[in-house]
Amino acid sequence: MNKIDTTKIFGIRAVIEAIESGKNLDKIYLQKGLSGNLIKDLENKIRQGNYNISYVPVEKLNKLSKGNHQGVVASISPVEFKSMDEVVQSAFKMSPTPLFLLLDQLTDVRNFGAIIRTAECCGVNAIIIPEKGGAPLNADAVKTSAGAVFNVPICKVNHIKDAVFYLQSSDVQLVAATEKTNDTIYDIDLKKPTAIVMGNEAKGVSSSILKTVNHRAKLPMMGKIESLNVSVACGAILYEVVRQRL
Repeated sequence: MNKIDTTKIFGIRAVIEAIESGKNLDKIYLQKGLSGNLIKDLENKIRQGNYNISYVPVEKLNKLSKGNHQGVVASISPVEFKSMDEVVQSAFKMSPTPLFLLLDQLTDVRNFGAIIRTAECCGVNAIIIPEKGGAPLNADAVKTSAGAVFNVPICKVNHIKDAVFYLQSSDVQLVAATEKTNDTIYDIDLKKPTAIVMGNEAKGVSSSILKTVNHRAKLPMMGKIESLNVSVACGAILYEVVRQRL
């Protein structure tokens, strides 16, 4: 399996999620003098897990993290990417209608993190990303996901097209989010085993992928702006899947 190098995560909720999911935290840095119910909850979980903890001034945390750390930074052990075939087989054992999400050359780490968070909330069985060219799963992505990255399997493939063909051979329909269609997402039957494909922030889903998917679908746009942020669009589409399956 591929691994991400040891990294740091920051933000109270992200660290709590890491602890609750059983991740091996090498060390946790807490800002001196913090108070509040969420901090107390975090401190209790740290004590129960017997983690290595240091109380440090905010200047130390600012050096450890460039983002809004909320007074908490943790070093975590590598996150392993899952095998796609194992994840797909496992998903079908859990449900006859699994849901997958493919990200085609997404580049912004915060969009990546936000999408992971929404995907976890919508019950996505796995997120599939390309080996190269996509946004890194770094500390910013982890924080933006609010720890959801520890609860949804993420798979890497040589090319997204590899995942498309594999899923289609497993009787999963592929639905690409694109403006290059007359069909809206509401025209597609999403109660079947489904994989949603979201594209690059600037170019969308690549033309080679659009040629291979089962359906193309868009969100109706009522205003003057012609497109949504990819993480917002992804959320709207995933919740249409949820709505149809309720």
